[in-house]
Amino acid sequence: MKRIIFMGQHGSGKTTLIEVLKGEKIEYRKTQYIDYGEIFMDTPGEYTEANDLGGALAVYSYEADVVGLVLSATDDFCVFPPACAPIANRPVIGIVTKCDEPNARPDLAEMRLELCGCERIFHTSSYSNDGIAELLDYLQ
Repeated sequence: MKRIIFMGQHGSGKTTLIEVLKGEKIEYRKTQYIDYGEIFMDTPGEYTEANDLGGALAVYSYEADVVGLVLSATDDFCVFPPACAPIANRPVIGIVTKCDEPNARPDLAEMRLELCGCERIFHTSSYSNDGIAELLDYLQ
């Protein structure tokens, strides 16, 4: 299985998504440091949000086979700049989370991730498991 690093702002659903991908019970916990798992690498949202911590994401991304940019379908903005994906020397995918939320705009989140240059975009829900099998298949 390909190793993937998840990047996104705090509250975007990275940790919850990883719990679902691993088949674990969903339990909210705040990621405080880069959780360097065997397959799934979880990162604190603050690393994506703060310019002085972005270097850590760049360094750790070299340990992954795939970079996953995570954006919630309920977010009002995108923390990732346009055309950022080509900077990585590995595949960059987009993952839209919280697609089942009442005020979700997965179409808007997808457009933002397309502007980043993601080569493929997955729509997911950690509670209904929508898109989870497709993402796991991609990582095989």
